[in-house]
Amino acid sequence: MIEVNGLTKRFDSFTALDAAAVTVPTGSVYGLVGPNGAGKSTLIRHLTGIYRQDAGTVRIGGEDVWENDALKARVGVIPDDWYYFSQSTIRDMCRFYRGFYPGFSMERYEKLREVFGIDEKRAIRRLSKGMQKQAAFWLVLSCMPDYLILDEPVDGLDPVMRRQVWSLVMGDVSQRGTTVLVSSHNLRELEDVCDHVGIMDRGRVLLERSLAQLQDNMVKLQVVFQDGVTEVPPELPVLHASKIGRIHTLIMRMSAQEAADRLAAYSPLLVDAVPLTLEEIFIYELGGADYAVKDIVL
Repeated sequence: MIEVNGLTKRFDSFTALDAAAVTVPTGSVYGLVGPNGAGKSTLIRHLTGIYRQDAGTVRIGGEDVWENDALKARVGVIPDDWYYFSQSTIRDMCRFYRGFYPGFSMERYEKLREVFGIDEKRAIRRLSKGMQKQAAFWLVLSCMPDYLILDEPVDGLDPVMRRQVWSLVMGDVSQRGTTVLVSSHNLRELEDVCDHVGIMDRGRVLLERSLAQLQDNMVKLQVVFQDGVTEVPPELPVLHASKIGRIHTLIMRMSAQEAADRLAAYSPLLVDAVPLTLEEIFIYELGGADYAVKDIVL
């Protein structure tokens, strides 16, 4: 389990993390989402032992992360900007990783060579961005980590390789019980792989729940009211409303059944519940229209 409680980090007068709290259950895939500048990467740098917190606790598997070399040897990390020595090949970095990860498996390294098909003797700096990201997965997954921390992990990969990489990660989750925390702006992709989600904004974690709970606690309804009702009744607790013709689309923070019961008082001609995407949940949990796309009239 990954546990972060009361995590606070300041850079001069700027508070990057403000009592942030995250709990990642063992063997789960946890998606950390939020707008740019929310503090996601700063939180990840605490989980990987790069930053030391000003206040709060950062624990993985019940142990404090800071200056814990034995624990870090069980944590695989792929940051947004993956580091490698400028003149190194993948084989050179393999030897480097083996020096820090006792569980590094050469058998798996050889199997993944067939999956990725990259020349291990080629200088990494001469590889494309997507191939460098593949090399990062090749090496990190060969470390056989118990915990995997990923920051924008599939950025730059083509759709086929994205599916391949996620298949490898999910295979480790199901077969080895690997615990995964992934930060990404690709919410559609996270929706396919995550079972828990945390939403960050302004240095705090606003909420964290299973994806199923998030979808159960917010509903999108398409409603057609009876003739004469052209506007949404003001007493309805609507987060966002839009209208095309006679069809009103309403976002409400409640279950689909509760929303239907509230609407029944107005005898609508049609009430149809539509599943919300993680992207829609993200927008309306962060403040609805304030985070939605804005049009500019020239």
